Amino acid sequence: MVAETPRTKSLVLEIPGWEGHKAGQHVDVRLTAPDGYQAQRSYSIASAPEDERLVLTVDRLDDGEVSPYLTEVLMAGDKLELRGPIGGYFTWEATDNGPLLLVGGGSGVVPLMAMIRHRAAVGSAVPARLLYSSRSYEEIIYRKELEALAAQDGSLEVIHTLTRTRPEGWSGYSRRIDAELLGEVAWFPDESPLAFVCGPTPLVEAVGTALVGLGHEPARVKTERFGATGG
Repeated sequence: MVAETPRTKSLVLEIPGWEGHKAGQHVDVRLTAPDGYQAQRSYSIASAPEDERLVLTVDRLDDGEVSPYLTEVLMAGDKLELRGPIGGYFTWEATDNGPLLLVGGGSGVVPLMAMIRHRAAVGSAVPARLLYSSRSYEEIIYRKELEALAAQDGSLEVIHTLTRTRPEGWSGYSRRIDAELLGEVAWFPDESPLAFVCGPTPLVEAVGTALVGLGHEPARVKTERFGATGG
């Protein structure tokens, strides 16, 4: 268990017989209570396909049925029931090339991080740019790892925007992602980027609409709603 933010933790799982996954896919996690009651939620895979262990990053929802158990109760050695990997549309492999535009909000960054980790694991030189919206500096998931990866790789850019609170001296963006912001930081349409957008539904719809409005080819703008990191 790795604490990513005060509310978010990454579960590192060993899965015998795991046949592998693609960056961007998710799994279903099912919990069964002693009385037989079952609850199931989908969680994006955070780890690269090249990693030996499967990593799920879970954002705790106080009124959730599954996320509080996974982040506060689950202990080393406990077993989970998983189904997957699931999903083939919202996936990226280094052979798909780019440039790669990743836009995430909150824990919607999880499948995008799998793509970034996959890119690093295979030594891809595909230009990649992550635009990541968080409510506060403390809630930036994978902040230190993203900083380290960007520092090591000049073809990876990480751009943050904070929508609620900012630390003193913050020099990054301080607003929601909209067409104006995308016009400033996104690849130009004539560069034919592959765009992946994941986060809360309002953000995903706004970004998808804005990118198409800016001239990006709709077929190269792939979106996924927040469901893959629910409670």
